[in-house]
Amino acid sequence: MPLPPSRSLFRAIRRRLAGAALALAAPAFASLAGPAAAQGYGSAAVANIGPPEAALFPDLAALQDRLEDEGWLLRGQATFILQGNTRFNSPYRGAGSLSPAANARNTLSTDLLLGRRLWRGAEVIVDASVTRGFGLSNSTGAAAFPNNEAFRLGSSEPTFFVPRAFLRQTIALSGDTVPDDEDPLRFNGPMPRERLTLTIGKFSVWDIFDDNLYAHDARTQFINWALVGAGAFDFSADARGWTYGAALEWENGNWAIRAGAFQVARRVNGLFMDPGVTRAWQVIGQVDRFYEIGGRAGAVRLLYGASRTRQSNWGELFENGFDTFDKNPTGYRLKQMLALNMEQALTEDLGAFLRLSWNDGRTQNWMFTEMDRAVSAGLSLRGLRWGREADTVGLGTNIGWISAGRRQYLEAGGIGFITGDGRLNYSPEWSTELYYDARIAPGLNLALNYQLIANPAYNADRGPVNVFALRTRIAF
Repeated sequence: MPLPPSRSLFRAIRRRLAGAALALAAPAFASLAGPAAAQGYGSAAVANIGPPEAALFPDLAALQDRLEDEGWLLRGQATFILQGNTRFNSPYRGAGSLSPAANARNTLSTDLLLGRRLWRGAEVIVDASVTRGFGLSNSTGAAAFPNNEAFRLGSSEPTFFVPRAFLRQTIALSGDTVPDDEDPLRFNGPMPRERLTLTIGKFSVWDIFDDNLYAHDARTQFINWALVGAGAFDFSADARGWTYGAALEWENGNWAIRAGAFQVARRVNGLFMDPGVTRAWQVIGQVDRFYEIGGRAGAVRLLYGASRTRQSNWGELFENGFDTFDKNPTGYRLKQMLALNMEQALTEDLGAFLRLSWNDGRTQNWMFTEMDRAVSAGLSLRGLRWGREADTVGLGTNIGWISAGRRQYLEAGGIGFITGDGRLNYSPEWSTELYYDARIAPGLNLALNYQLIANPAYNADRGPVNVFALRTRIAF
């Protein structure tokens, strides 16, 4: 006799907890300091701020201060997420489906961030990372997948790789300065108010583009893919989320213009990048406007992107066969994308965000997820009102739609790299997320997370899905 959904899920979670406890405890030697606030996408550490005596391990914090004075940067983090779904309605399933059985999986990601100042305004940053774990159903079954820390190339053993290795040159265009933005990927210190910044190497497109104060970091905020970034914008990345490229940014405190060019994956959702950079590429442009309303800070960002990859248009897939989904046998195709990204402080402790995103829908999505239109919005509340100012409560939602071509492909039994139930009763996918992130000690946070996914993978015949998660993060 099968267990009730809640009992079977909790039994699966207990098994996962037992296997993961030692892995989570391993990085706990670190110096623990820094705020619970967002630190940018996939924050590899926290900025080295505040007096050393305020850290959990003051000696190590003092060492970090001395190293920065000498032109060296040393920071790090470890994030563990245990996530499970209860059993849900599923009259059928396919190769790209979320499993309807109660299930639990976990992920662990660690980073050791090393940096060196070179000459005036120049620094080199290297991020050494060890990851382990899997997403639910191997990170398939929902376009707005519920764990942005889940790796499409999951592993049961620790895997070492280098997600970031880049050179950054900052050129001052004004003599006055502004406080730094506590970016853990930068050395501490004031920044020129007006400046040019050139970044070259390996990093995430999200390190530069589509930033949002309230919804951009799965290690400190929302963990759903479509709440971390614009769901319908096919951001360049390999199967782990990183790419090679260059970005140029101009900022003056009120406006910013950012542009970048990046390598794209050789195959759909592939680990290896296409070496033909003159025929396979992605370019992104972004304009930012920073402002205040009634003394409350806000920002609007408008993004445009174009990708040229070995993707097929939907007609070609029907002509050439669905087995050509991973690579167009006849050549390269262009995809164009737009996104609008907004953030606004409403009170001292409450902020709101909104993203609208679109792509032309004529071809496959190649690298991020399978969504052609998306609207996401939410609120973020700090714990000032109950005496825990370092805690955060977040509530966000995303609705995703697909193009007519993608819908016909899925209805015909096609399988994408993240969706595909073998058939389709189409309805927009709707994901909602609620989390509470609590500061346990300086640099140590614990979060509880709940998500409800209606019409997973755009299929009204399946779901809804209840997803629960526990996140622990240590950063120094």
